Amino acid sequence: MRAIPLTVTALAAALALTACGSGGSGSNSKNGSACEIGKVSVQVGPASVAPAAGDTGEVPVSLTNQSAPCTLDGFPGVTLKAGGTSATVPAQSGAKTDKLKLAKGDSATFSISYVRGKDGDSASLAATSVTVSLPGSDATQSFPWKYGAVAGKGGAAEKPNATVSTFQQAGD
Repeated sequence: MRAIPLTVTALAAALALTACGSGGSGSNSKNGSACEIGKVSVQVGPASVAPAAGDTGEVPVSLTNQSAPCTLDGFPGVTLKAGGTSATVPAQSGAKTDKLKLAKGDSATFSISYVRGKDGDSASLAATSVTVSLPGSDATQSFPWKYGAVAGKGGAAEKPNATVSTFQQAGD
């Protein structure tokens, strides 16, 4: 007769796990809404700057949720700007995103990788600012770009030799 208690115990455990949902919290609160600039603080840098043309640099971007729980689902939007020229930075080739839920106070990061271009070269984008947006939201925030010119792909300054990584949970 031991089979019945084990079966009941296993069934109860399975039901308890499925009741938790993907977040493991056991509740269906409004933690599925997209994170938004203004409700999430954004900090750019400090960077690992590319010292010379042809070198690669990394610019970390940190987010901290200041509001109700929210979700990052997709890639961050990043645009480099130089005067009247704007260039969208594409996602890393082959990178896959996962939904990342942020409770109030939780943090996440992503990185902008770039190849330093030659200053004054028409094939480089002399970026002066970077604009960041979050997936599922139209709000943006701009920051100074202090990391030098960005090389263009195929000789086109409008196609920066740069990529954006996926979001990663930060902290504990």
